Amino acid sequence: MIRTQRLAAGVCALLAALAAGIAFPAGATADETTAAAPKVDLVLDVSGSMRTKDMDGGTRMAAAKQAFNEVLDATPENVLLGIRTLGANYPGDDRKTGCKDTAQLYPVGPLDRTEAKTAVATLSPTGWTPIGPALLKAADDLEGGTGSKRIVLISDGEDTCPPLDPCEVAREIAAKGIGLTIDTLGLVPNVKMRQQLSCIAEATGGTYTSVEHTDELTDRVNQLVDRAADPVVTPVAAEGAASCAKAPTLKSGLYTDREEFGQERWYRVDVEPGQELRASVSVSADRAVNPDYGVLLRAVTVHGREIVRGEAAGIGRTDVVSTGLRYPKAESDDDDAPAETVCVQVTHSYSAAAGLKTTPGMPLELTVDVVDGPSQASDVASFGLGRGWWLLGVLVLVGFLAGVLWGWASRWRVAVWRTN
Repeated sequence: MIRTQRLAAGVCALLAALAAGIAFPAGATADETTAAAPKVDLVLDVSGSMRTKDMDGGTRMAAAKQAFNEVLDATPENVLLGIRTLGANYPGDDRKTGCKDTAQLYPVGPLDRTEAKTAVATLSPTGWTPIGPALLKAADDLEGGTGSKRIVLISDGEDTCPPLDPCEVAREIAAKGIGLTIDTLGLVPNVKMRQQLSCIAEATGGTYTSVEHTDELTDRVNQLVDRAADPVVTPVAAEGAASCAKAPTLKSGLYTDREEFGQERWYRVDVEPGQELRASVSVSADRAVNPDYGVLLRAVTVHGREIVRGEAAGIGRTDVVSTGLRYPKAESDDDDAPAETVCVQVTHSYSAAAGLKTTPGMPLELTVDVVDGPSQASDVASFGLGRGWWLLGVLVLVGFLAGVLWGWASRWRVAVWRTN
């Protein structure tokens, strides 16, 4: 009897170990898996205007509820999802109170679909539209963890709680360098609302979508939630210096920073002999700026001699200007040759429109990649044509033979014509 009990206990222990191995792959604990999980906070406008009946014959609120139910059904298992409301609780006329009306309807975490749907079903269009305060609270909802973070804001009107500008709030969130993206969806938008929601999205590298039908809303929210589950490289916040001597040393990776108008940002990168430095930078206009602008990326020695540069310009038709550079460090016969410190400088020529707030600075994204350089003996051949030299020879020979054949055929046709 005792032997049978021990055998049963052993089998149970083995099954438990196998289940744990399936749930959490080797080397990963439950806490590590949760910490790396992507997070999404759906922020829904429940202000009084959501009663309007102009979405497929129903109210905007009804369209939002239907979309949420379908999105909750389709949410990937590894996504930690939450729901926050704005304007859902206070029906009065006091602006100070109405502008505090944002609440967490469902906390960010593992999704209980039934509980989340029940919470959404209780919503009724009520109050104000405090977008700025809701974004600040949503950023707090997503704190912690190493996975991607995304806010999806769904609104049918512009913010009603000045002087707190939701676009400035989005810029402040982006300036923290926490890798949080805000996507916005405007229900039956007007020009002013479109401008505000676009500005919020652009400040964090997100997207704005205009929505006028229920199925469009469902499809777009589903896309954004799915996108959060995709593996992404999270940028690391870096603070460049005003000179190379005080600049931080960066390894290969993706970095974000802020650069004010007329400012320089310097970084340092160590490049070993035989390696190649590849760097690129993008600076985005997250506010209204004057047309005609550019961005300059330079690689400079610690003594101030320019090695190589990349530059690009814009004329107001795009919100982002990008450029890049490459610097191969020659191999050395000395195996103990030290690495070279390369100073990387970023400057831009954006200028502020009249009355524009200049802080925080313009968002920039810097990519640094230090790789093994190409072998000159194998990759470079005569006349700089590389491995394409033999192809050029074949093309010349084919062209010569084609010319001979064409000439012979032409003479034969003329001879036949004369004979006839």
